[in-house]
Amino acid sequence: MKIFCIGRNYSDHAKEMNSPVPERPMVFMKPPTALLINDSPLYYPAFTKNLHYEIEVVLRICKNGRHVDKKFVSNYYEELGLGIDFTARDLQAACKEKGHPWEIAKGFDGSACVSKFIPRDKYDASKLSFSLSKNGEIVQTGNTKDLIFDYDTLIIYISKFFRLQIGDLIYTGTPAGVGPVEIGDVLVGHIEGEKILECEIK
Repeated sequence: MKIFCIGRNYSDHAKEMNSPVPERPMVFMKPPTALLINDSPLYYPAFTKNLHYEIEVVLRICKNGRHVDKKFVSNYYEELGLGIDFTARDLQAACKEKGHPWEIAKGFDGSACVSKFIPRDKYDASKLSFSLSKNGEIVQTGNTKDLIFDYDTLIIYISKFFRLQIGDLIYTGTPAGVGPVEIGDVLVGHIEGEKILECEIK
């Protein structure tokens, strides 16, 4: 099982990070040990002092394939959910400054929180409203109509380089509003007002 993540896929988030809007999908990966499921808590890592949340819509791949053709791409996912791409922002900044990879800031254990999955057609996936609250206050909102690269484009692009396998996840990018968490915070994610994710920071 592979965890693909897409950086800067909402223009408002790219702006808040003082980064250019990418011309093609910006792909990075997390290892399977990053996965945090079943509303499990995240224990604040000792190696960071600036842990951030990033809420994202997550696709679950349901078919094996490579070099996916546009006319078949919709067959490659049937469910979606929400995920939190936890980021050690201080480590990421240090990696960027030195031109180093981001894995220690993005791929650590528990950094890929993911919700239960719902059928893709339960809501209109092309204009899906989603949000994240922290301690009862909404801190991030997004809508998939604002994606720079939509689901199909991401699947086609990723499949040029990696064989997609059943169970692979694609974190499709975060909107603006990312921010820090502290021990004791409770994060709750909603899709179209439906609560599907909860994560406590311990």
